[in-house]
Amino acid sequence: MQIAFIAAILLYMLSSAAYFAYLFIQRDRLQQIGGLLLMVGFACHTVSIGWAFAATGHVPVNNLHETLSMTAWAVVGAFLVLNLKFRIKILGVYVAPLVVFILLIATQFPREPLQPQNMLKGIWLLVHIITIFAGDAAFALAAGVGVLYLLQERNIKAKTRGFFFKRLPSLDLLDTTGYACIVCGFTLLTIGLISGMVYAKILWGRFWSWDPKEVWSAITWIFYAVHLHVRLAIGWRGRRAAVMAIVGLGVLLFTFLGVNFLLSGHHGQFTQY
Repeated sequence: MQIAFIAAILLYMLSSAAYFAYLFIQRDRLQQIGGLLLMVGFACHTVSIGWAFAATGHVPVNNLHETLSMTAWAVVGAFLVLNLKFRIKILGVYVAPLVVFILLIATQFPREPLQPQNMLKGIWLLVHIITIFAGDAAFALAAGVGVLYLLQERNIKAKTRGFFFKRLPSLDLLDTTGYACIVCGFTLLTIGLISGMVYAKILWGRFWSWDPKEVWSAITWIFYAVHLHVRLAIGWRGRRAAVMAIVGLGVLLFTFLGVNFLLSGHHGQFTQY
């Protein structure tokens, strides 16, 4: 449904404007407006994705336009859930513009999906897609929280009440939130990889085929597993955890998009245009 998709983009843009106004003016009303606009935009976006799902019978990730749209939707959904627990209002300044940027890129590619194939259907594939996108969204939020942590730490070490000092949460809250994002993302990624392996076994008769996307997904999983290990076993918190979350986003982006563009494999169809 094209009108719902366009409405979502416009609402996300208005949300971005409200959040940026909140960043400078620090009026709670502006943050509330930004959050409300984001939720309404998410509802419109959900209608657009749901319509595509009903029309094709599978999750709309059939080309680059649909994949980017699903990515933006997952990021907003993850943020709305995260905000219920941690109430980091300022994080909307990161989320809303990021989603607008992703969707504006998506509009540059054809909307028409490829012809659906039987391989794109099945409960295991549905679980695989949903958990992978949700996990990636959690990791993207962790990177955003990591950026906020580094900004706040810089203000504190400089012993100056700079622009961001009063506008950012405490370091403890940022560190706890980033850790929660990593734990959720890692759990969802693990479920996504397992369900993908089960689906591969059903479809191709083997759990693992050394497809480039599979290899880099495993590398991504190992990276975040190491991230959690060094935090729990060695005590890498604060700045080190924030830096690892930001680096992890780079690894994730290459796995999510770079592999499809630079290496051939059976996941390439999800980013065709």
